[in-house]
Order: sequence, then C-alpha cells, then structure tokens
Amino acid sequence: MNAPATKLPVVVIGAGPSGLAAAAHLVDQGIEPLVLEAGRSAGASVREWSHVRLFSPWGEVVDPAAEKLLAPTGWTRPDPATYPSGGDWAELYLQPLADVLGDRVRTGATVTGVSRTGRDRIVDADREQQPFVVHVAYTDGREERLFARAVIDASGTWTTPSPAGGSGLPALGEKAAADRVTYRVPDLKDPAVRARYAGRRTAVIGSGASAFTALAHLADLAESDDGAGTKGVWILRRGISGSTFGGGTADQLPARGALGLAAKAAVDAGHADAVTGFRTEAVERDTDGRLILVGEDGRRLDAVDEVIVLTGFRPDLSFLDELRLGLDERLQAPVALAPLIDPNQHSCGTVYPHGHRELSHPEQGVYLVGMKSYGRAPTFLAMTGYEQVRSVAAAIAGDLDAADRVELTLPETGVCGGAGLFDAPDAQEGDGGGCCAPAPQLVQLGAPAVAGAAAEEAPTGGCCGS
Repeated sequence: MNAPATKLPVVVIGAGPSGLAAAAHLVDQGIEPLVLEAGRSAGASVREWSHVRLFSPWGEVVDPAAEKLLAPTGWTRPDPATYPSGGDWAELYLQPLADVLGDRVRTGATVTGVSRTGRDRIVDADREQQPFVVHVAYTDGREERLFARAVIDASGTWTTPSPAGGSGLPALGEKAAADRVTYRVPDLKDPAVRARYAGRRTAVIGSGASAFTALAHLADLAESDDGAGTKGVWILRRGISGSTFGGGTADQLPARGALGLAAKAAVDAGHADAVTGFRTEAVERDTDGRLILVGEDGRRLDAVDEVIVLTGFRPDLSFLDELRLGLDERLQAPVALAPLIDPNQHSCGTVYPHGHRELSHPEQGVYLVGMKSYGRAPTFLAMTGYEQVRSVAAAIAGDLDAADRVELTLPETGVCGGAGLFDAPDAQEGDGGGCCAPAPQLVQLGAPAVAGAAAEEAPTGGCCGS
C-alpha cells in the first residue's frame, strides 16, 4: 500500500447518530469519510428500539454539521421542543443524512478487523507511518480490504447487552432460557409482543432509564382492557434510596425525570413488586416451564413467565484486537475519559468537557466515539457524541485549535452519586441518598408518554445514570 495517507479516506464504523455526525464533520473539514454500517440501513440499531421515545428533544439530537449538510436539500429540523421516538430519529434525521452522504455510506458491511498495514500488534518499526487496514465482510459473502488514514469507531454497544448475572457473567441457565429472556424494552404496541406479556408475570432486571420504561409500559398494559393480571417484578441489585427513581422533578431533562416517576408510580400502584439487594446467580425452570431466579444469597423468587434484562451494555472490542488501545481496566473506556464518567465516582454536575485528547489512544489515528467511548458507563447523551466527533474531525484535519476548543454543557441529573455508590445490597432503604434531589413525587402513568431513553446507538441515560 503506497498511497499517501492524506489521500485515503477516514473509515467510520457505524452509521448511527455519532457515526453519521462524524462523517458530516469530516466533510465539513474537506476530508473524505467512508462509513461502514453492519445493518441494512442507516441507524439500524436505533430502528430496533423505534418504539421508545427519547428523553432528549429534537433540539438536542441533531448535529450542527449534519444540519448544515442537510439544509441545501430543503430538510428542516422538527420542532426543537418535541421528543422523537427512535423511529422518528431514524426516519426523519438519520436516513436523510445518510442519503445526503450517498456512496460514502455502505450498509451490510461488517468490520471484522482493523490493524496497521503490514504490522500486527507487536511490530514497532515504522508503525505510525503505515495506513490503517480494515477488513470488511458484506452480506452477499464478499470480503474486502480497505485502507484508511484514520479510523473512528462509532459502532456503539447495542449489540452487546450485559447479562442478568450479578457478577457480569451470564447467570447459570440464562442462555438456556433464551426463549423467555429479552435484553430490550419490548414493543407492547406490537400485537404479538403484547400477547407475550399480557396477563403474565415478568421480571425486569435493571435500575436505569430502560428499566423505568419497561416498568411503565407493563403498568400501562396492566391497566388496559386486554392486560388484566399483568404483573412486573422489579429486580434491583441495590436497595431503594432517594436516588433509585432518578432525579424526578429536579432533573434538567424533564422527560428523563418523568421516567423514574413513572417507575415509582408502577410500584406504588401495585403493578410491580420491587425485590432489592438481589444478584442473579441462576435461572431455573419449574415443571411448567416458567423461570425461577436464584440469587447469590440463596433466595429463590416466585416463578415468572418472562424476564427482561436491562443491565446496560458493553463494547465489542474483538475486531480492534490488533490495535494498541489505552482502555480503563474497569469501564473499558479511554483512560483519560474514564475518570470523568466513572459511575463509582461521578456525582452531581455535568460531564466535564472532553474531545480528541481524552479519546486518543497509544495507536495514533484511532478513536472510539459515541456510546462506545463510554465503555460500560451508562451516562451517555447524543450531544456528547456530537461534540466528540467535532473535536476528532478537527484533530484529524490538523486544526488543533478547533479540536481543543471543546465546549460541552450537559443537563444535570439532579441526583448525587453514580450507580456504583449505591450498588451494595445493604444500601440504606429510604435514605435521601443525594444532595440534589427531593424524594420523587408520584405522577400519573400517562405522564411519560413523550419520554423514553435518550440514546446514541443504544438507549442511554444522562449525567448520573441509566
């Protein structure tokens, strides 16, 4: 490979919100992007949760460079104050943006490996002078080797959800119970899906925005004409404290706060029972085929018909194995970024401004952005990804002044302490648990109709948790 590196494109992995925004910023810098998307269309992962409404409004989920690229086509942003669903986001913004980018976006293209041309992970000699080589597998069976001056991985974490097991590993029997376990918020407007949960007892494992959404949806189903007998069992690895239900009315993203209040309403109304301090060790079947969750402490819960596991996501790093990445040993996020987002330490206030420097690695020219940059941290917002890719594109273009001029202000959650601080089963019950938020007030279940999990490649939360 002898072509000058500056003549090569920048390969962007993933055509989700951050990936397409990265492409728009690269175009704005006069750099040619090549976006590789494993799914059949732009925003493929977002489309999988099309029924979930974001808790960030349109005004916060459209990237400025993307809007600039779309403007000549006559595209206009929807009302900035309204909340799109995942489907709205994909159809009204991501797909038009991909259409404008044209041949720069390839779908059905799975990246199977990234390295330096002629250099495996071990070799030092002239390493930084070699372009990146990207191996791609297409849905029609073809394979291709592409070369790039830089690589931006915006593939997200949607395809690698965390398991039910309390130790980070799948619970014993979890995989065998796959026919009754889902790792997504179910679409209860789909008749087939609705029938699966109506009148059934369903365990919801998780403590963030996605779990809140699932509980609220199950409560709505329980109150409907066809949902009599629907019951949720909310499995929490920690106790219930003042922060359990999020920031409530103190949340600067009102729709996000409404989610937690809806979950509280579901419990208070008797549509869901909360089981605290429970870390799942095994999933067993009874004689009727129903599932019994067994805790690490030996507790065995009453049988459930379905299990919804919403314990977060983790990055797939397998295809980056030949690159020299600098990742935090806990979060699997870039080492300079990890302290800013660590849920064991992160508390009230906004995420500190960050850009290309915090996202860089020992392997110069490779960046993990968007939800993937947060590794296992659950606090990502779309606007964070947009600012990240703006900085990264400027850095690749050599404009370090612009790249370092990072200005990012995120809404506060209104809750002190990340998930890690309250993850112990003996967390104080009923304690206020935070310096920012009053105890959430009960609201009607209909309140979060415009609320949902704000998302990048996967539904995600805000400052202090999801």
